[in-house]
Amino acid sequence: MKKYLFFRIIRSIVSIFLVTTLTYIIIYSLVPRRDVFKNDAMVSKLKSDPDKLTDYMDNAYSKMNYIEYLDTKSLIAKASTKDKEVTSAHTAENKKAIDAWAKKNGFKVHRYEESKDYYATRDLPLLERLGRFYGNLIEIDHPWAVKDPKNPNLKRYLRFENDKLAGFALVGSGTKYRYQIYFNSSFPFIHQNIIHINLGTSYPTYAGLPVSSVLGQRQGQAVSKEYTFSNGQKLNSSDNIYSRQYQPVAKQDDMARERYGDYYTKTSQNYADPSMIGTSFKSGMIALLITYIISIPMAILMARFKGRLFDKIGTGIVTVLISVPSLAFIYAFRYVGSAAFGFPDSFPTLGAENINSWVLPTFILGFLSVSSMVIWFRRYMIDQQSSDYVKFAKAKGLDDGEIYRKHILKNASIPIVQGIPGQIIGLITGATMTETIFAMPGMGKMLPDSIIAHNNPLVISLVFIFTTIAVFSVLLGDILMTLVDPRIKLETGDD
Repeated sequence: MKKYLFFRIIRSIVSIFLVTTLTYIIIYSLVPRRDVFKNDAMVSKLKSDPDKLTDYMDNAYSKMNYIEYLDTKSLIAKASTKDKEVTSAHTAENKKAIDAWAKKNGFKVHRYEESKDYYATRDLPLLERLGRFYGNLIEIDHPWAVKDPKNPNLKRYLRFENDKLAGFALVGSGTKYRYQIYFNSSFPFIHQNIIHINLGTSYPTYAGLPVSSVLGQRQGQAVSKEYTFSNGQKLNSSDNIYSRQYQPVAKQDDMARERYGDYYTKTSQNYADPSMIGTSFKSGMIALLITYIISIPMAILMARFKGRLFDKIGTGIVTVLISVPSLAFIYAFRYVGSAAFGFPDSFPTLGAENINSWVLPTFILGFLSVSSMVIWFRRYMIDQQSSDYVKFAKAKGLDDGEIYRKHILKNASIPIVQGIPGQIIGLITGATMTETIFAMPGMGKMLPDSIIAHNNPLVISLVFIFTTIAVFSVLLGDILMTLVDPRIKLETGDD
């Protein structure tokens, strides 16, 4: 089994790489990059200032790995040498030095429309873009991660401390994050800041935020908590103290520096609601329970009483559910749930902290999968009823109830368990309509929204996440199947 798992994991990683790479190539080679600014309001605002508009657009292209961009200050710094200092003056000598450096390094020199100052760009080849994406995908923190020329005496270490704010933790200095490993009451209780996934910068929507923060950071209203800081000051703060990052000396805030007592003063905020990933996962898991709780007993009873009244009624209900378009089904149940039972028809009405907000979207999401599950499992149960082992059990004198409990349900649990991971990914990624209609701040609707907004980094990141979940869910299904039935062995063809 170990050999099987090893090769399955390798194949899974290769599959994720191929799908993500293909998506990257399609987006960056077939989609015109000018489309990025179609819905960008800043472009209209900056049209009256061509220089700022050029700087804004080229900075955006640079963040999205289309080009390398050097503004006037950066270009002058690059072109200057020990023997010759280049200035921003529009002289032939400066122009010659800049052109020489640009030619040597593969850049094209341009001039701003109004100021006539020089700037340079270099189009990044597709393979180089891919290399940057995968090369920066995994970030590992370490005591030499921070390079701050204005703080040459920064101590560099990793050690366990009983920190005043975070409690017992692995604390770093010279690292990007202060707390490398820490413990608190939030699931899964043990947390780390050593390894981070870098999925790029979101643009144009959520401009400037890392994609990982867009998808993984909690949402909603900021939540304050009373802390006793290192200087003894007690203060209500919404700072997420576990996210403390090194802030360069040039950007230090004196009050924050005094409060925390070190250079790790940059923090994210604590918010009340789950992240996009958390919202989708929570609703998907609840929907999965609803799907199985309704469909499995219904399919078993329909199969056991095949051709009788219950089976006919169930078949009629399933047929109707399959025939009704999903969009009409969602709106109809939303209206009934709101008008008859008083549940909110929009998620933000009561917010994520109120359980009633989750009822309609999760129930509808789960119910959408019931019909297909009932049909599949009913057919499987009927096939099991005609199996030889069932005939043998009947010949031994076992009644139908005992045969179902001891034999049919045991064998039927194998495909049910194997299908759970696939159902999870289907519910999380397939929640586009329910999340859109109920205005749920989840991940399901982000892919179509990102495509429409030409947010290429977010599109690629979502494809990467969905592919990873899908590929490893298949592997998880195989493992769960062996736990349910030890007779099943996971082996490679060579075993």
